[in-house]
Amino acid sequence: MQVHERRNMNDARRTIVGEWARIVVGLLIFGFGVHLTIRANIGLAPWDCLGMGISYHTPLNYGLSMTIMSVVILLADLALGERIGFGTIIDAFCTGNFIQLFNQFDPLPTPPNLLTGVLLMLVGLAIMALGQFLYMGAGQGLGPRDALFVAVGRRLRTIPIGAVQVGVFAAVLLVGFLLGGPVGLGTIVSTFGAGAIMQAVFNLLHFEPRSVVQRDVLQVLSDWRA
Repeated sequence: MQVHERRNMNDARRTIVGEWARIVVGLLIFGFGVHLTIRANIGLAPWDCLGMGISYHTPLNYGLSMTIMSVVILLADLALGERIGFGTIIDAFCTGNFIQLFNQFDPLPTPPNLLTGVLLMLVGLAIMALGQFLYMGAGQGLGPRDALFVAVGRRLRTIPIGAVQVGVFAAVLLVGFLLGGPVGLGTIVSTFGAGAIMQAVFNLLHFEPRSVVQRDVLQVLSDWRA
């Protein structure tokens, strides 16, 4: 192998490893944001409501419920033609467990009043959007839940991506509510506010997730070997 070819291969591998690191950091930030919305103690966000509802009816804890749910959603993403990359897989198996870890070792006190709880939830939603920006922008596949609303968004191009997310959230919330997941003011704030906050953060960062070319696992492996 010639020197410049070896250098190009090493550069490609460093880029891929750097993207993996970006995905993990993004998911940690996202998980911390989710944890803050739970800690707000004013009702769970839709996906968390569903995950908690599942845990009430199974021997699984919240983290494992979210992991299994992510795998099921991943299969739905495949059916919708979304690319499954390393980022998708990392998200499916890590995010729920990251949130469970933050929930177990949380040093934050319970918010003393409703206003503080609402503010904490809004901060959590903004932090979640920052985490989404990081791992979506790595271009190695969206997380299962994000891939779902982006897949729907690709079919509804005239509708802002934030509005698409609200629609997906509403459907998820209904199922979570029927399973007995905690619902409150925070649920309404997250259902209708998460999309708007995500849109605002993405606009601030000049980021449009539907325009990111996502590489699947086979493409990344091909780049690694090239």
